[in-house]
Amino acid sequence: MSNIPETGRTTRVTIRLVVLQILVLSLLLTLGGRLWYLQIRNGDEYTQEAASNHVQEVVTPATRGSVLDANGVPLADNETRLVVSVSRTEMLKQKDDGEAVLGRLAEVLGMKPKEVTDRVRLCNAETPQPCWNGSPYQPIPITDEATTQQALQIMERREDFPGITAEPTAVRRYPAPGGAQTSQVLGYLSPVTDEEITESEKPGRTPLLRSDQVGRSGLERTYDEELRGRAGVTRYQVDNLGRVIGNAGDTPARAGSTVVTSIDSRVQAIAERELLAAMKEARKAHDRNTGRNYEADAGAIVVMESRTGRVVAMASNPDYDPNAWVGGISAKDYAKLTGKDSNYPLLNRAIQGQAAPGSIFKVVSSAAAVRAGHAFDGNYNCPSSFNIGGQVFKNFESQSHGVIDLGRALEVSCDTVYYDLAYKEWLKDGGNNPKKKTADWFYRTAHDFGLGEETGIDLPNEVPGRVPDRKWKKDYWEANKDAWCKQAKSDAKDYVTQIARENCAEGFKMRAGDSVNYSIGQGDTLVTPIQMATVYAAISNGGTLYEPTVGKAIVSPDGKKVKQIRPKAKDRLPMDRATLKAMDKALEGVATRGTAAWRFGGWPQDEIPMHAKTGTAEVYGKQTTSWFATYTEDYSIVMTISQGGTGSGASGPAVRKIYDALYGVQEDGKIDRKKALLPEPKAELPKINADGSIEPDPSATKAPPTASPSPSASAVPAALTAPAPGAAPAPTAFAGAPLPGGAAAVGPSTVWAARPPERPDPWAGPRQPGSAA
Repeated sequence: MSNIPETGRTTRVTIRLVVLQILVLSLLLTLGGRLWYLQIRNGDEYTQEAASNHVQEVVTPATRGSVLDANGVPLADNETRLVVSVSRTEMLKQKDDGEAVLGRLAEVLGMKPKEVTDRVRLCNAETPQPCWNGSPYQPIPITDEATTQQALQIMERREDFPGITAEPTAVRRYPAPGGAQTSQVLGYLSPVTDEEITESEKPGRTPLLRSDQVGRSGLERTYDEELRGRAGVTRYQVDNLGRVIGNAGDTPARAGSTVVTSIDSRVQAIAERELLAAMKEARKAHDRNTGRNYEADAGAIVVMESRTGRVVAMASNPDYDPNAWVGGISAKDYAKLTGKDSNYPLLNRAIQGQAAPGSIFKVVSSAAAVRAGHAFDGNYNCPSSFNIGGQVFKNFESQSHGVIDLGRALEVSCDTVYYDLAYKEWLKDGGNNPKKKTADWFYRTAHDFGLGEETGIDLPNEVPGRVPDRKWKKDYWEANKDAWCKQAKSDAKDYVTQIARENCAEGFKMRAGDSVNYSIGQGDTLVTPIQMATVYAAISNGGTLYEPTVGKAIVSPDGKKVKQIRPKAKDRLPMDRATLKAMDKALEGVATRGTAAWRFGGWPQDEIPMHAKTGTAEVYGKQTTSWFATYTEDYSIVMTISQGGTGSGASGPAVRKIYDALYGVQEDGKIDRKKALLPEPKAELPKINADGSIEPDPSATKAPPTASPSPSASAVPAALTAPAPGAAPAPTAFAGAPLPGGAAAVGPSTVWAARPPERPDPWAGPRQPGSAA
């Protein structure tokens, strides 16, 4: 029996009851306060949110704007197709995750079940194409080529195809007028991602919807916001059973604007065709240096208006059909575009292909020499060879031209003149022990020509090229010294190992060999075709460097607003008028009596003065790169073929045929104005009708003519398209080639080049390091 008094027990019970009552009261007060907060304080806000839960949105995609050429001919537009789409959300509601439904769909569409299921799966780092990289809540297109019969089967058997839709939809189309793919310039589309939707919600951005597609490259990306327009949204009020009980407001769709470009599809078609033909022809020529035919694995060409910087044509090979991306790309097509053996056709080599320029760079070196105090019309010895510390650099065929000026040095592409000038400036700057403040005229002038930086063209992912000045030299050494020094410990005596030893010890130094190789467009210099087209256009127009443009105008859907994209001057060439005039005369001499003369036989020089410079650059471990830079008063055309041979030999015929087509030059050298595609640049825009539609120029809708063979474009002996035979040169203390596989290798190093002979010479001696054409 407990000894606790009865009164003590009663007190404890009373305390517990009081505590319990306080706790219950506190909970009631808390709940009451929360109810007041929800129903009175923020009642209206939550009422609106609750109402929105009963609003369903139906998105009407905006019609994407067209991309037109300079004559109003569509390069990219839309067509109506029957699109079959799958709701992934509905598939996941099925017991088997929609496997049976997708199997039946594959049977109706005549596709393999795996092909359909692959298109519905979501993309991630491990999932190969095809897959869906858009929002998982957006209907996923399976095909945009459904027939009317297939669509009817799906819609009439809705119970067998839950979550499947088949409806007419505007689909992107790339019509390739006259065969002009224009693929890398146009780019392609793909569905918007969740990250892009989030990013678009920031202030000042146009919001993206899950149904949107966005440009991924080319003009489709640059002008995506203008082309995309704005999707329409219809909002319906629905009850708990999903029945429509009213309209909650509409946002009308707004079609995208039209982008008019400076591209002429006729010239574009010829540029693409002639580039491909030149590469095929180069593969037939024997390379006596490697003992096999030229590979000619890639190439690019740019046709630019000299006085505006507008791009008339831009071709890159290998190319691709942008229609492959429409409706989702297949695994087979994706592998062709991105696989190891594809040679990466998605790259626009006109703005992303980097290579040593060879002798087309000598216009930069000539200007640099004048800035350094050497007269353009001065006397310079052009011996057969040039000696630096026991290392001999020779002109092609050890040819000597005696005492000449810089103009003649450009005409005959005399390397030894430029070696000597660059070497003298290297010594003035202190040689191996440079001054605190070096003049570096040759490197500074390249920067002033706009090299080593992007031109600013209105296409994405342009690369800057490279001017291997002292800063780059030091940075490159810092990034690669560990790899070089590791390779240097090897007992091997091959060329790469010996270069690694040199670079490990003093790779940060600007050596004499670096400077002389650089002066002829070799060494570590890298340029792009668009950069060199801009440079030669500037020489043509009197010295103005323009930012290249492809877009010419943006026209609103109703045609009432036209925003013209004006040419924008970027800078001026670092030359006075007298030097520029002298250089212009010398480049005309290249086309009439110099290294390019054999390609312009029969050209109407008196009526249309032609100017040119050939270039043949070597890349360590590869065959020579062909360069051909030209201009008239109206146009600048630059072409390059990787592993294609000599400048005039491989690229010359294609460039000549494009000029023939532009000006209507016939086989006999006479000009037929009626056959001229574009005898002068087209300044005006195509006709815009009252309803906003743009009317193509009837004369521009015809297929481009096949360029007639000019006298200079006929077949030539293989000896004229290949450098002279010669063994690989011995290691040189001046080469400065990077170690393959270095930690931060930016690109291939170019060490030697050979100038093409003006006539076949079966007794040409071994080619020595350091010559370039």
